Amino acid sequence: MPAVRLMPTQESADLIELTRSIADKELRPHVAAAERSHAFPRETFATLGRAGLLSLPYPEEYGGGGQPYEVYLQVLEEIASAWAAVGVGTSVHALSCFGLFHAGTAEQKERWLPDMLGGELLGAYCLSEAHAGSDPAAMRTRAVRDGGEYVITGAKAWTTHGGAADFYKVMARTSDDGGRGISCFLVPADSPGLTADAPEDKMGLMSSVTATMVFDSVRVPAERRLGAEGQGLPIALAGLDSGRLGIAAVATGVAQAALDAAVAYARERESFGRPVIEHQGLAFLLADMAAAVESARATYLFAARLRDAGRPFSRQASVAKLTATDNAMRVTTDAVQVLGGAGYTKDFPVERYMRETKVMQIFEGTNQIQRLVISRDLARG
Repeated sequence: MPAVRLMPTQESADLIELTRSIADKELRPHVAAAERSHAFPRETFATLGRAGLLSLPYPEEYGGGGQPYEVYLQVLEEIASAWAAVGVGTSVHALSCFGLFHAGTAEQKERWLPDMLGGELLGAYCLSEAHAGSDPAAMRTRAVRDGGEYVITGAKAWTTHGGAADFYKVMARTSDDGGRGISCFLVPADSPGLTADAPEDKMGLMSSVTATMVFDSVRVPAERRLGAEGQGLPIALAGLDSGRLGIAAVATGVAQAALDAAVAYARERESFGRPVIEHQGLAFLLADMAAAVESARATYLFAARLRDAGRPFSRQASVAKLTATDNAMRVTTDAVQVLGGAGYTKDFPVERYMRETKVMQIFEGTNQIQRLVISRDLARG
């Protein structure tokens, strides 16, 4: 059952229909096999790129779709409802372009952004380190100025598209001045000395490659620094606000898929002579699942509308990420329960939805970090 969409324009409504068509033809038929074989769907991203779906929230003058975030996130939800790993990857790609668009010079944007938004290139984002996942100010990866270049040395953990991306947005320390000593760089994937460790063996999102990126004296021209030295952490944190909305939309898409699967099963499965959906105990569980999905969607849309209006939305982004991912974890777990023993098998996708959702409570800032962000904002008044 497709989610109800209230699009601001007919163009936006057409975009949603295009996304649903691509999801039905290009995503759903391939997701199960790719997840089983851990196959990275590079061509699928190229398909989305050619359709203009990888660049929706960026201006048309640079090759983007010129869409408000409210619309982009609903497209992202539609993609994730068909294939969570591709939804996550689409969100990560948008985040990897954020630093250049918001902190780059006009010359940098004109030179690199059209290719990044054109659909053929795929981006990745290098912020976390093994010892400092929730504390980016404690990062150890360093970038040392050497004439007209920086030499980057260190390792970045949990990189989505690690080893498969065409470019990396990288945060590295340029001085020892705490969080004020971090700078942002745009690093090509073919840079000598840049390699990927073996991909992580994860619980879910099997078709999304995640790896530690190793920087062994990687030389990056100074012109590829985005913003001033020391501006990297504000760039990263500003990008995370938008990235959290992306993950909220992805989680809502997976939750919607789980709800749809549970409702379809409950309509067809009979117990005591009637469909199980007519038994109040199960019907009420499904009602709670529907309420959780729709409340999650409402939180991310509210935050997106604040963003589109140019108003502060950091707290609301954390609320959306927290609400949507916690709700999705509950909905997918309940979907397994609705299907009973069948839900615990790989004959149905709900067990995959449950595994995929867990990490969404962790990345883009754990949900404990979201609570910290929200409470600190409340304390400031």
